[in-house]
Amino acid sequence: MADSETLVPAPSNSLEEDSNPNEVLMPDAKNPTEGSDSESESDSDSEDESQAKAQIEALETQLYNNPSEYDTHVQYIKALRKQGDLEKLSQAREAMSSLFPLTSDMWREWAKDQTTISSSLEALPQIEKLYELGVSDYMSVDLWCDYLNFVQEHDPSVKECSAVGISKARNLFERALTAAGLHVDGGHHIWELYREFEQAIVFTIDETDSAAKEKQIQRVRNLFHRQLSIPHSDLKSTLVAYKAWEADHGHLSNANSKELDDLPSHVVSVYQKALEMLDSRAHLEENISKNNTDSEKLQDFMTYLKFEHSSGDPARIQNLYERAIAVFPVSADLWLDYTQYLDKTFKTARIVRDSYYRATRNCPWVGELWVRYLLALERSHASEEELSTVFERSLLCTFSGFDEYLNVFLTRADGLRRRMSSSTTVKDEINYAILRDIFQRASDYLSPHLKNTESLLRLYSYWARLELKYGNNLTAARGVWESLLKICGSMVEAWQAYIAWEIETGNINEGRSLYKRCYSKRFPGTGSEDICHSWLRFEKEYGSLEEFDIAVQKVSPRLEELQLFRLQQESKNVLPAANERENSSKKSAREKRKLTSHAVEEQPPAKHHKSVAQNDKGQPRQSAEPSEAAKLDNKNAERARNQEIQDKSSKKPIQFNDQCTAFVSNLNLQATADDLHNFFADAGGVVAVRLLKDKFTRKSRGLAYVDFSDDAHLAAALQKNKQIFMGKKLSILKSDPQQGRKKEVAGRSVRAEHGRTDTRETPKGKMDIQPQSPTSGHGDVQLKGRNTFAVPRNVKPLGWSSRSKSPSDAANEQETDNPKSNDEFRKMLMKS
Repeated sequence: MADSETLVPAPSNSLEEDSNPNEVLMPDAKNPTEGSDSESESDSDSEDESQAKAQIEALETQLYNNPSEYDTHVQYIKALRKQGDLEKLSQAREAMSSLFPLTSDMWREWAKDQTTISSSLEALPQIEKLYELGVSDYMSVDLWCDYLNFVQEHDPSVKECSAVGISKARNLFERALTAAGLHVDGGHHIWELYREFEQAIVFTIDETDSAAKEKQIQRVRNLFHRQLSIPHSDLKSTLVAYKAWEADHGHLSNANSKELDDLPSHVVSVYQKALEMLDSRAHLEENISKNNTDSEKLQDFMTYLKFEHSSGDPARIQNLYERAIAVFPVSADLWLDYTQYLDKTFKTARIVRDSYYRATRNCPWVGELWVRYLLALERSHASEEELSTVFERSLLCTFSGFDEYLNVFLTRADGLRRRMSSSTTVKDEINYAILRDIFQRASDYLSPHLKNTESLLRLYSYWARLELKYGNNLTAARGVWESLLKICGSMVEAWQAYIAWEIETGNINEGRSLYKRCYSKRFPGTGSEDICHSWLRFEKEYGSLEEFDIAVQKVSPRLEELQLFRLQQESKNVLPAANERENSSKKSAREKRKLTSHAVEEQPPAKHHKSVAQNDKGQPRQSAEPSEAAKLDNKNAERARNQEIQDKSSKKPIQFNDQCTAFVSNLNLQATADDLHNFFADAGGVVAVRLLKDKFTRKSRGLAYVDFSDDAHLAAALQKNKQIFMGKKLSILKSDPQQGRKKEVAGRSVRAEHGRTDTRETPKGKMDIQPQSPTSGHGDVQLKGRNTFAVPRNVKPLGWSSRSKSPSDAANEQETDNPKSNDEFRKMLMKS
């Protein structure tokens, strides 16, 4: 509400000071002697009053249903203030201030209303308390000036310039300078009030007491010197006022001389330095004073803060943070940045705790602020009562995620654990039951929301360790683990953590019992295989040979069962793809045959007859022989069927031809395709999401393929690797379906070079392949001689043809090509 707004029409001068205060703020009653002309105005006023009451009742209903609605509180206070209901107005303001920090304008309005109602000596402490609460919420030069003026006007001890009053006023002025004296644009107002107060004291000192008077004059001079050393917008005017004051007291001959003439050297030095500092900040002050948008103005403040950080003056940095927060009180990033700076700079000072209190009142939905608040209280050795109060306040807030609640619970537990282990005295004061209660409350609240997540596993594992260490109760610690298994029994990491804890505490047999309980369970992904292999490693490292053999006997059938199950799943996925390829090949073959038949039918009759009846050498053809295109189609179809048989026999997992596919693993089992769509929304280009599910249970296996429209969107999606999604750290890799095929082709090439035939590549019904002669494409090779072990291969020269040979040469060559026995080779050598 603007400062110019008044409560209601002011009371008449005839009212005495001890009149009913409620009458002061109530509208003036109409004079019945004004005649009938005022009846219409009275009716209008009555109607307005009824509307105002209806509005107040509606606002009260809204606040009853939702007491944390800030705007409704503001409207309710304005309505009550307009109506003049002082009792309800005071209650409404107190209710709002208990929930929210009030703006400086609201505090000024409240204090002025209270001053108007009663300015007696009895009301002085209450009004001063309002000012104290106001200056603690936000930094405001105007509010500080109101506070200082109120004390000077209404406190008798200050008005009379008694020793007590002067001391009280000076302490208040120094507090005001500490809070807002460095404000570049408005701090000079506080300095001026301080100087005027000290100058007024000079006139109260008796002329005969020259020593006291000179001391007071020096006090005023020091205030001028202090103000001239600080950069503020009224710096030059302050210098002029200082020179005039010195001239009045005979310490300066000419007040109208040049700026720095006749001034002490140290004053000139600090003034010039302050002027340089002011010039370097002038453009920054101009930027934050512009009527820009909120985002632009906040960025201007951040630029200004960066400049002050480079200067390294903690007081100026803190002052600028306070100015920024007064403008942007609900900026979580600004509060986080400010409190982090205070933690680093002031550590255990009272200002750190106060700032965190204010931060959590302005941004109660930020869990990180509550975590830091608890740590700051612990550093400053706050009492257990204060820590507990802050912790309970945090649980009443609404955070953006359940992991933030978990961090608050764990921070509180960490603090209690440290206090218990720090010293015997503190340990006696803190019972472990308090720590157990923290964990129990965290479990009750978070378990339904963090089921099957690493966050919940972290909570329970921490709880179990502390039960054993501080509770000295192994049974209770195991009870914690068993409670976790009831919630996260399908999470292999929970079993592994429980087993690791038993091994760590030296309970090997209990760890073995856990393996026997869980090895036959079905876990997502490769969890079932992992737990089986983990059991075998456990027995190798901790068990006897007999126990290892028992583990192998139990685990081996389970591993075979899991392998068979996965092969069945993969073959089931491969079959639809193979059928689709086969149908596509058949369709292509039919279309090609159709095109070939049309081409043949379009030939002239004579040419058509010739092409069917004769071959290239004029020999008759078989009329039923298919055309070359038909042969090619049959060959393609046969290759497709061979590929299908090969895929089935090799039991390879289904592959996707799309080159823009991401493979996502370690998914939360509760995640759906829509969840993944939303997760990759910022990357864009999502075409399809394929979740891999269990064959029997139809539950997610924690794996998925995500197709993208192009490589750019795929690259953006790969950048999200290792990010947390629904409590799990995702693994996102590019799917490479060609990698497995390249390995298979390489394997075939190696086998072909060694002369081996892979039966998996041979179509059914064509296994009887006869060896052929090197020189002929037909006939069987007959190996002669009892000890014939090899037949050398004849290599024909390039361009060789049987047509260029005479019949005799061909006969000799035929004889030469016949295989020779060992005896025949021996005779040939002896002849030569």
